[in-house]
Amino acid sequence: MSHLRLILLAVLSLVSSTLSQPSATLIDCGASASSVIAGRSWQPDGDFISAGTSKNVSEQVLNQVLSTVRSFPAAATRRKFCYVVAVSRGWKYTIRTTYFYGGVNGKANPPPVFDQIVDGTLWGVVNTTVDYAEGLASYYEGVFLAQGKSMSVCVASNSYTASDPFISALEVVRLDGSVYNSTEFGGFGLSLVARHAFGYSGPIIRFPDDEFDRFWEPYSLNSTVPNNRKLEVSGFWNLPPSRIFNTDLRATQVQPLEFTWPPMPLKNSVYYIALYFAHDSDSLDGGGSRVFDVSVNGVTYYKELSVAPAGAVIFASRWPLEGQTTLKLSPRSGSTLPPLVNGGEMFELIALGGRTLVRDATALNAIKRSFENVPVDWSGDPCMPKNYSWTGVTCSEGPRIRIVALNLTSMGLSGSLAPEVSRLTALSSIWLGNNSLSGSIPDFGSLKLLESVHLEDNRFSGTFPSFFSGVPRLRELFLQNNNLTGQVPSNLVQNPGLELRTSGNPFLTQPPR
Repeated sequence: MSHLRLILLAVLSLVSSTLSQPSATLIDCGASASSVIAGRSWQPDGDFISAGTSKNVSEQVLNQVLSTVRSFPAAATRRKFCYVVAVSRGWKYTIRTTYFYGGVNGKANPPPVFDQIVDGTLWGVVNTTVDYAEGLASYYEGVFLAQGKSMSVCVASNSYTASDPFISALEVVRLDGSVYNSTEFGGFGLSLVARHAFGYSGPIIRFPDDEFDRFWEPYSLNSTVPNNRKLEVSGFWNLPPSRIFNTDLRATQVQPLEFTWPPMPLKNSVYYIALYFAHDSDSLDGGGSRVFDVSVNGVTYYKELSVAPAGAVIFASRWPLEGQTTLKLSPRSGSTLPPLVNGGEMFELIALGGRTLVRDATALNAIKRSFENVPVDWSGDPCMPKNYSWTGVTCSEGPRIRIVALNLTSMGLSGSLAPEVSRLTALSSIWLGNNSLSGSIPDFGSLKLLESVHLEDNRFSGTFPSFFSGVPRLRELFLQNNNLTGQVPSNLVQNPGLELRTSGNPFLTQPPR
């Protein structure tokens, strides 16, 4: 199968990272003060988001981070509410979102179901109903490439339920360059399906054992024998914590080992799979060999895997799966030791959505800063995902995503209109009527596609802009009820194809007839 990429990796000669706190931004959503929990520093979320309401969870929690949430208003239309986190362009980041409902919308109301978004990509659906019924928090984890100097992680209301969406915690952790580097992150992200330490039955393995604070959940079977001997391993691709090699799943004899993993059925999609193996010292002392084939749902995943003393990783970057998944480790002829496996990770590949043209996004953010009382969903990518563009923003489709219209009529805006509007060169209409915007009207002369301008019923001042005469496609120009001065250019008044309204500007004069 040509789309599969199967690679066996022995331990690389890498220097092990020290177990210091990873390069990370840890956000305690809804909290009002910083805190240190389990040796990690958490920040309140006020510097990362401007929308939503902080709420305290009424139920008792064991983890302090779960005691508060930030809640967002449900809406009849799709709206996103984004945390914006500074990152280093070109690095991969693990993003983990945590949700504990705690009855914040009223104990009689079930937990909401909603979407979560990274930059312009719809990551997936958040549904905490089952976990919450069992008194548990839910977490979602993905790996994405930073394509700019910031990343946005958004909670998005939808029509699934009428209950307000929320979030308890957000973690953004920078990864080492070798981690998951077989994935084409320019076109895909990874969404975690399962990560397990096989043969292990204790609490979740995480930081400081895992330097990136990934969660390795326990996975044990009654038919297998755990290996509790400490192994000295380091330097694997993906840098799994050495602790996962202290236990394993293995057959009791030299016979096939077959088990279901992950424990839940999978939707029809394409997956990244990594499996980790290491010998134990007792096996080596006996001079035995451990060679076996690995298959997934009866399809060969890797042939004649020989687990060397240093250990091995095998992975597939693109493997199509659906439904229940079975792993089978089958000893090869001549193998004297039973097959074993220590750990596994599985991610679904998420095709990245597009991004608003950087120039347009930069210009619109400058306009956002010049406005006061902007719509609450004006954060993250202005256009993407497709159904989650900013309120009042219309975008083009196709590979080059441009902002083609602004309509913020009667939105209660104040402030001024930033000159960066001139950089939105794909605009066909600007409707900002019936607000309280003031200052001069910036130069629209570069907006050659502009057809309709509605700036009526504001407080714009200054000399009547002459540049409107040079906008070739202009068909509507509504400037009535402002504080403009000077004289309306005669070529605008005499243009039969232009509907021009300028009344209500007491110091504005018309050209002589």
